[in-house]
Amino acid sequence: MKYLLGAVALLSTLSAAPAFAQTACTPGTYAAPDGDFVVMVKSPAVAAPGLRYLFRDGRRGATSDAGVPLTCGAKDVTVNGKSWTPIAFRETPATFDSVGTKMNGVLIEPPGAPDVKRPLVVMVHGSERTSPIGGVYGYAVAAQGISVFLYDKRGTGGSEGEYTQNFELLAEDAARALDHARGMATARFGRAGFFGGSQGGWVAPLAATRTKADFVAIGFGLVASPIEEDREQMVSEVRAAGLGKDAEALVSRLSQATAGLLLSDFRSGYDALDAVRAEMSDKPWATKVEGEYSGAIARMPNDELKRIGRARVDNLELIWDYDAVAALRKLDTPLLWVLAGEDREAPIETTRGALLGLAKAGKPVDVYLFPDTDHGMFEFTTNADGSRDVTRITNGYLKLLGDWIKGDARGAYGRAERLTRR
Repeated sequence: MKYLLGAVALLSTLSAAPAFAQTACTPGTYAAPDGDFVVMVKSPAVAAPGLRYLFRDGRRGATSDAGVPLTCGAKDVTVNGKSWTPIAFRETPATFDSVGTKMNGVLIEPPGAPDVKRPLVVMVHGSERTSPIGGVYGYAVAAQGISVFLYDKRGTGGSEGEYTQNFELLAEDAARALDHARGMATARFGRAGFFGGSQGGWVAPLAATRTKADFVAIGFGLVASPIEEDREQMVSEVRAAGLGKDAEALVSRLSQATAGLLLSDFRSGYDALDAVRAEMSDKPWATKVEGEYSGAIARMPNDELKRIGRARVDNLELIWDYDAVAALRKLDTPLLWVLAGEDREAPIETTRGALLGLAKAGKPVDVYLFPDTDHGMFEFTTNADGSRDVTRITNGYLKLLGDWIKGDARGAYGRAERLTRR
């Protein structure tokens, strides 16, 4: 999930129009009488005074875009000729300690009287280094009647410590976040658990083995190791290029060779890597293969890999052969897993098989798949060169998350396919 190349932005960068044609919008979450809503927040990707917006049905963009589907007033927004009014969330800043590190967070609670049946969810974010606090996702969940605890990952935002991608340490942080959130919301919640997106799919289930959790929900995460992710990404690349089974087998051998380097701390495995390089030498497409890290490793000379390979590729304490299935086998907690059907960043083949196997073994797993979506549950258009431009979050995804966390998932959610039944 691009743990090597920096943050994975769940919402793509949007180009703001040069002119802001309507009244400046006020950040907030605005609700329709029927429960629909739109979240509007400040974003570094949107030039002021524009805001990023996200509707419950997944439409998103910048308020400065042409054709934006809302009009801002002084105290409300108008959508399809109807007034939507602001939700007065209760937001309480928080700090908590985890493994000797001070962490920064915030509890967002829906308005109204305390409700001992209201769910409480800790959001475990992906590999990004940006703060989730003040972003669209926390409010989009809270707008559905759920208390949400957001926190900055260690080494990011207002949290102390060093940025890491060590799942064990990140899971400890998430567990402590849930413990703290329970204390803050005493007598104002019922069931409590985790949502994890992307890399959070590795972290949240592991955190649920460290503290009591009543549920775990995952969006576009993996039940596979980072090594398996790298292999599946390259297989996906050569399939998209129509290169056939021989190419798939070759990139699988490349992933196996680079895994040898990673697991030996770059002390051994060079002969195997050289053998695969020799096989790839007459393949014009080989220079364009990326994967998560194997393409970059294959293009680095051995003397450079021996000197700086670990510093460049393995400096974030990632557990390359992490056994995600083992963590899930320890859980008897209800689990929701939502797959993006055409996910190039976290290909779903191994994950889908593992989840269906867990369900068959009697684990309480609900698996949904949204077809024609990429990482982040984004719908997309495909360019002539095979690249993709994301358009919107697929309709039904955000509502599915909200309903499932509330224990009330039923009926259709956009074009989602339910792969398991309980």
